[in-house]
Amino acid sequence: MSILYLLIPLSLVLFGLAVWAFFWAVNNDQFDDLEGPAYRILFDEDDPPSPRPMRRQQDDASTPFHDRENGT
Repeated sequence: MSILYLLIPLSLVLFGLAVWAFFWAVNNDQFDDLEGPAYRILFDEDDPPSPRPMRRQQDDASTPFHDRENGT
């Protein structure tokens, strides 16, 4: 019987947290669009895939100094 003195306040605290979380979610627009994400996965993306980046050529800094002077 004495456990009820612990369980009743604990359940009221948990209920209060659940009510607070619900109202926080409503105020922060968490329930605005419930169907949009479900339909979004059914449609293909209209954007074409982005092109692959081109490989950079070796810059002149990697060649020895004397080769740059001679042009070889």
